[in-house]
Amino acid sequence: MDILYRLGEATAAQVQSSMTDAPNYSAVRALLGVLVDKGHASVTKAEGARHYLYVPKEPAQKAGKGALKRLMATFFDDSPAALVANLLDPSERRLKPSEVDQLQALIDAHRKP
Repeated sequence: MDILYRLGEATAAQVQSSMTDAPNYSAVRALLGVLVDKGHASVTKAEGARHYLYVPKEPAQKAGKGALKRLMATFFDDSPAALVANLLDPSERRLKPSEVDQLQALIDAHRKP
């Protein structure tokens, strides 16, 4: 999906060429077919065109929110605090100071009535 979001729309060949260690063309088409079957992408074929064009069905922001909710439910007992605590784990050092400031501003704004 990340390739489709980045390109906006793509043929199977374009998706394959954007992949690192890409599987064969048939495998890429099968994967895209699964995305279509699950409702994550749509497929069209322009009149006279030889190839199918795959497009994400929902904006990346909306899909990301849904994925984050499923991730939080699956791995963090549906707790936003547990998810954020994992991001803030000092042993990982994943966040820049500016990102910590952004998170603090969001928390402060959330506290205001």
